Amino acid sequence: MILKIRRFAAYLLAGLTAVLLFNACASRNITSDQVEVKMWVGSALQDFCTQAADRLNSQEPKLQSGEAYYLTCAAQGSGDMVTKTVALAQQLKAGTLPADSPEWPTLLSVDGEIYQSILIDRINQLFPGQNYIPAITDSPLLASSPMVFMAPADLAAGLRQTDDLFKTLVTAKTHRDIDAASQPLPVHYVQTVPTKSNSGLQTLVAQYASVSGKRPEQITDADVKRYTADVKAIQSKITRYGVSTNSLAQAMVKNGSFWASIGSVYESSVIAANTEPLSGENSGQPIGQPKYEAIYPKATFSSNMRSILLTAPWVSPVEKAAAEQVIAYLQSNEAQQMAANLGLRPGTPGVALGAKFSPEFGVNPQAKYDSYRPPQPEVVEAMLAAWEQNAKKPSLVAIVVDSSGSMQGDKMPAVQSTLQNYITALTSQDRIALIDFDSAIRSPVLVDGSPEGQTKGIEFISSLSVEGGTSLYDAAFYARNWLRKNLRPDAINAVLVLTDGQDTDSGMSLDQLATDLAKSGVESDQRISFFTVGYGNEGEFDAGALEKIAQATGGYYSKGDPESISRVMQNLQLEF
Repeated sequence: MILKIRRFAAYLLAGLTAVLLFNACASRNITSDQVEVKMWVGSALQDFCTQAADRLNSQEPKLQSGEAYYLTCAAQGSGDMVTKTVALAQQLKAGTLPADSPEWPTLLSVDGEIYQSILIDRINQLFPGQNYIPAITDSPLLASSPMVFMAPADLAAGLRQTDDLFKTLVTAKTHRDIDAASQPLPVHYVQTVPTKSNSGLQTLVAQYASVSGKRPEQITDADVKRYTADVKAIQSKITRYGVSTNSLAQAMVKNGSFWASIGSVYESSVIAANTEPLSGENSGQPIGQPKYEAIYPKATFSSNMRSILLTAPWVSPVEKAAAEQVIAYLQSNEAQQMAANLGLRPGTPGVALGAKFSPEFGVNPQAKYDSYRPPQPEVVEAMLAAWEQNAKKPSLVAIVVDSSGSMQGDKMPAVQSTLQNYITALTSQDRIALIDFDSAIRSPVLVDGSPEGQTKGIEFISSLSVEGGTSLYDAAFYARNWLRKNLRPDAINAVLVLTDGQDTDSGMSLDQLATDLAKSGVESDQRISFFTVGYGNEGEFDAGALEKIAQATGGYYSKGDPESISRVMQNLQLEF
């Protein structure tokens, strides 16, 4: 079962409070007697929900009975949404959470129908015969965005020549293997994490459909066992597993073909990546980079995003009435045009696609494809288990932990707790090397997902003591050199640096470090990327230095504080 998959059960539930809330009510004063329609949406529908809520709330909507209501949107991964909803339902059944608790949502919208079918199945297991989650066909369509392959224009033409790109990726090592007229560039492929992201799950199912020659709804558990080796061959081309589909597409544009030459994303992600000039960390096309194009498979998932009105005890009659009016608005021409302007295909017939659906933005407005249907939930669970246990690309990550004197107080306990969660979430595919530094740099402690390996990791965490200065640059250089000598072939090799301070004791400069790290970064054969985390309050660490270290290698910098560090580390762990 999805909830029993060890890696994600270990930390998805731990991160439930980290949901990103977009409360679009600033244009009016909300009072306690007004009805809140709380809508959880997948990341693909985030901007649409936010814009629509802002517009709807500005109209001060009311029910026919006179009660005022308003819409709020909380965006999260579709897998997280399923996990959280099921966890709340389990608490309801156990009697530990009342039906009128404010934690309950009124509306849900996962980014595709696979996760919706899983949610139906899981809730029906808890409450047989109650039908708290309506059938897929009873959930109104809000928008859709087909799954496509994204590639730079100079490679896209060659990719279009193959009848079944996933099947070709089982054996192809270079783009010339795919198309004789293409460049001899190695295939570097990216997708999002299937246990967290809808696009990643749809991608995984599509891979099984491709290599088996069956439609998803025809695949059996036996097929999963038979064809996992072929899916593993596709996954071996993975450069990085992303958390968010749009950010993955933007990273492709930012980092170029040596970082990733093919990505499985939404059509809307291609539009977004081609929309804005580079103006910040996650913005669109850099000057000098080629346009990116969508390649439409002959069969793919439409990524239907539906409005799921829960017919459950936690939805009161007045909330249900308000939610029905919200759905009517979200399907109105006004709201549907917002969806089209954001690069989503409208769910209501007759709404024009708009200017962004054009070759200028890398897409074909008249694209034709056979739309996949979801597999049986138990087959999806078998696919996810097979992915985690066997098909997922393995990793070796050197985790560099700052234990200098600036980590005094509650900082070190918070980091220790976060590292413990990281270690307990390791699988048989994962290996890490824990490197402790202050003024000195200590030898790595090797940890894997076995019980013995996890025990070693917990012992390392327990032994951390706070003292000394900060040899940040030297520690980063040491970790890269260790990884070079112990590189894990056919795996994702990376360095994760967690620090709360500025360098005080290193023998090398930041410029020297960045220059040397670039030699083993994503454009090299070693492809060692750095991911840096500045832990603490602003000004306590050198964010510019951490960003420079990461960008030199094709990685990225993140900021964490006592409230967010667990979520930051959880998301980073999903990358490997």
